[in-house]
Amino acid sequence: MASGVTSAAPQAAAQSGTSEAGRDRQAIAQNFDQFLTLLTTQLQAQSPLDPLDTNQFTQQLVQFASVEQQIKTNEMLGSLLTSTRAANVSTASSFIGKRIEATGREAQLEDGKATWSLTLPRAASRAVIEIFDASGQVVATKQQALEAGKQSFVWDGRTDTGAVAKPGSYAIRVQGLDTAGQPVEVSTTFSGTVTGLDLTGADPVLISGDVRVPLAQVTGVAQS
Repeated sequence: MASGVTSAAPQAAAQSGTSEAGRDRQAIAQNFDQFLTLLTTQLQAQSPLDPLDTNQFTQQLVQFASVEQQIKTNEMLGSLLTSTRAANVSTASSFIGKRIEATGREAQLEDGKATWSLTLPRAASRAVIEIFDASGQVVATKQQALEAGKQSFVWDGRTDTGAVAKPGSYAIRVQGLDTAGQPVEVSTTFSGTVTGLDLTGADPVLISGDVRVPLAQVTGVAQS
């Protein structure tokens, strides 16, 4: 899926092996009016010579109030989740056609290059940079020094064998060492143009070529 918007079809969930009593309790929890009817029927059918125990009746009233509160809470949570998802979809849709920067290891190889931003807390006198294809195989390895702070790394699409890699999504891994031989943490981000959305999951996912970007990973946006 490289463009457009895909939405998920409603999915029905069924539970097997549920007892009749379990189904009755579930129905009562989901239907306030049914619970009230059952309680009223119980009061009408009680024997005048053997009325319902006061403590038992009080417990049922408490249960009645708890069921009502649970139903109202579930309705409010469902409404809140629906509103939140609609807001997320609206926000994600506004990114289509724009260039984003996001945290992550993947970047799109297009027009003969893939670009990442590398950020280091201190300089690395030696860094091993590996590029992985979609199957997880290392296709290119580079060694160079990296400065402290934010900088760009551009891969020209050439593999270790000298072949030209096919366009698509590639991941990067950077392992840096300082002059004392101590590891230097390297964070990676990439930039790309959003070409579509994937709405099949709980949260919208931005699509940039073959790269999938959760909305929460976006750190910047600009006109393409």
